[in-house]
Amino acid sequence: MTEGVVDIDGVEYKVENNTWIVGDDEEVIVIDAARDAEKILEQVGEREVLAVICTHGLPDHVGAAIEVAARDEAVVAMHPKDKPQWRRTWPDTWPDIELEDEGVFAVADVELEVMSTPGITHGGISLYCEELDAVFTGKTLLADGPGKLGGEYPALADQLTAIAGRLFTLRHNTRVLPAHGEEAVIGDLEPKLDSWLSGSLTGGGSDTEEEGPLSDGTRAAGIRLNMDGD
Repeated sequence: MTEGVVDIDGVEYKVENNTWIVGDDEEVIVIDAARDAEKILEQVGEREVLAVICTHGLPDHVGAAIEVAARDEAVVAMHPKDKPQWRRTWPDTWPDIELEDEGVFAVADVELEVMSTPGITHGGISLYCEELDAVFTGKTLLADGPGKLGGEYPALADQLTAIAGRLFTLRHNTRVLPAHGEEAVIGDLEPKLDSWLSGSLTGGGSDTEEEGPLSDGTRAAGIRLNMDGD
């Protein structure tokens, strides 16, 4: 875990970030190399870094990506839709690999499957590891619910669509390992979806009886799931 300040539209926020390291005694993949490359590489030790994968292009997710990758000439991977975000931190370079939905990275004896989970950013992704019963959700889904950006939801309908249509299809015992805060389990978070759809995240629906979807797919709070994709 590293901490620091991130500027969002001129407002500074103190943020703590989780960086996840997946691998064995020989090789690793680093997920969300945030801020402090020295601290991250200390945890990596003498193991070879194969790749640095960014779940989002936000500054606090990519701040140490170049330095961590450079030590072992590893590749940096990110969804192409987050390139504009990346360039705010690294204006003179680009990621090496463009992530695609259902793409797979292998390390040690496990595989990390790319899941497109936009909402916080257009190119937000999660990484599912079936062998570890874990999903690395970045900022898309935290232990206390959908993540925010600067205290707001940039595209809540897209975010809830990704959570409901992708993350909540995973096994209930799947560990949720986010970029911020404590871990959770899919089975503990999935029952909260109806309240999120009913408006509890935006201040609506907390004192009213939950309602099902309207004829156009919109909930009582006006949140419409984009289940047909982009």
